[in-house]
Amino acid sequence: MNTCLIVIDLQNDYFPGGNMELVGIEAAAANARLLLDRHRETGSAVIHIQHLAARPGATFFLPETTGAAINELVAPRENEIVVQKNYPNSFRDTSLLKILKQEKIGNLLISGAMSHMCIDATVRAAFDFGFTCLVAEDACATRDLEFKGRTIKATDVHASFMAALSVPYAQVLSTKELIEMA
Repeated sequence: MNTCLIVIDLQNDYFPGGNMELVGIEAAAANARLLLDRHRETGSAVIHIQHLAARPGATFFLPETTGAAINELVAPRENEIVVQKNYPNSFRDTSLLKILKQEKIGNLLISGAMSHMCIDATVRAAFDFGFTCLVAEDACATRDLEFKGRTIKATDVHASFMAALSVPYAQVLSTKELIEMA
């Protein structure tokens, strides 16, 4: 089965100076770029996912702002598909499933942000749709979360979600491991 690299929400608002800076976003994006370069070299399918805020009161990914633009490090080429979404799940109310079926894609390699939100929602949905999923754990990023007055560090949030996805939803590997497999 064909493999498609899915690059989720690596948009300017998540980077330094943006409205929702993530912990480790620059390293994650650099690893996503390595995967992107590899897929471009081999001619494998690539789909970029771009979140546009539709929720009232949203403070980031506002349509037609610099913050909502895909970061230049992983910017799509003219021949690469960009799917816009308004929900954490990249399949919800988008053309993603239709595109993947048309292209006869069976395997997804997923990278991007945020580990606990859009990566999690998309991987679980992809699994439910019957795709075999790989997650590039070091090409994903998240942020500190607050729960019941306690701060959960981004590294713990990320590790928890990668652990939860690793069985049965996806094979969770490093960028280096994924490139060596290709």
